[in-house]
Amino acid sequence: MTPVSPFIRRPSRRVTVGGVAVGGGAPVVVQSMTNTDTADVEATVRQVAELWRAGSEIVRMTVNTEEAARAVPQIRERLDAQGCPVPLIGDFHFNGHKLLTAVPECAQALAKLRINPGNVGRGAKRDEQFATLIEFACKYDKPVRIGVNWGSLDQELLARMMDDNHLRPKPLEPEEVMRHALIASALESAARAEELGLPGDRIILSCKLSGVQDLIRVYRDLAARCDYPLHLGLTEAGLGSKGIVASTAALSVLLQEGIGDTIRVSLTPQPGEPRTLEVQVAQEILQTMGIRSFTPLVTACPGCGRTTSTYFQELAQKIQVWLRGQMPIWREQYPGVETMNVAVMGCVVNGPGESRHANVGISLPGTNEVPVAPVYVDGEKFVTLKGDRIAEEFQAIVDDYVQRKYGPGRNA
Repeated sequence: MTPVSPFIRRPSRRVTVGGVAVGGGAPVVVQSMTNTDTADVEATVRQVAELWRAGSEIVRMTVNTEEAARAVPQIRERLDAQGCPVPLIGDFHFNGHKLLTAVPECAQALAKLRINPGNVGRGAKRDEQFATLIEFACKYDKPVRIGVNWGSLDQELLARMMDDNHLRPKPLEPEEVMRHALIASALESAARAEELGLPGDRIILSCKLSGVQDLIRVYRDLAARCDYPLHLGLTEAGLGSKGIVASTAALSVLLQEGIGDTIRVSLTPQPGEPRTLEVQVAQEILQTMGIRSFTPLVTACPGCGRTTSTYFQELAQKIQVWLRGQMPIWREQYPGVETMNVAVMGCVVNGPGESRHANVGISLPGTNEVPVAPVYVDGEKFVTLKGDRIAEEFQAIVDDYVQRKYGPGRNA
């Protein structure tokens, strides 16, 4: 997939994560995280594969027990056997130094380590345990994301900065000191990692918060103070529309300013809801902003008093689900299909115009309109559909267009 962003990206180093380039002008990478028990190999392999098929280019897993650490090489082997090459990130908190010492093959199987400096340890132990993790990264040539979270910020660092703030002629607000402490934790940890021998082109930083405005302020400051690639994400974004809206609001502002090299949308899934929704939302943020293309977009009107029938809504939903379902196949067979636009409109007011602007569009009849549906292909009227099989016939037209436009032997 090629980037289509007209925005000026913040210059950054390039880090390679299991073959996926992050930063250095590479396309913004979509990643996600499993919520299975990593020690459950079968469940974790199944979910990782689902996330990868949905479009997650990197997948992170919790590694919190020795059983989980021993499962990681098995998970990697099973994914490779299935033809699923997605890079795996190990998420370490509190005991990562012990786990990798006991199970070094875990580090070898991972594509990247994620370290939270607030959860590595305290005092001298913190330095020693952080150093152990970095030594494993160096030994196995693995990049590291130093990920600072406001909910697990290094309390010793925060206390020291709060004390220093009290001595200022005009002390800052506590919230501002906390934001500065997040950045200091990330940058000081990165500097320490380089002192320990980890090359600078193997370091990615993140400073996650759950407040939209706080996140924007922190990343603007962090982006101005370093050239490490930055991972964006609103931590604990929340459920449903709240999580989607908050993540979109925060990430879109930063991406518009050229900040961000990889993103995750941290949604709380509804019970039984697939984990893949967070991947879809991340892709749609990037695509609707014109930064990357992942799957054909469907334009559909919201409906009004002229569209009392739900037929156009049902067709729009059916086409959108079908297009996304086709992408695992189309992505390989029809390069460029992800940039296609399809319009499903509900009446004569904007229907013909929007349909002409799409690659393929249909204008369905509104209330009391003649029961026919003109279809437009590349701006020209192609055919008029009517009867009971409009949905099936329109889908066939879109399918035929994909094969002709993006298939082998297509016009240059």
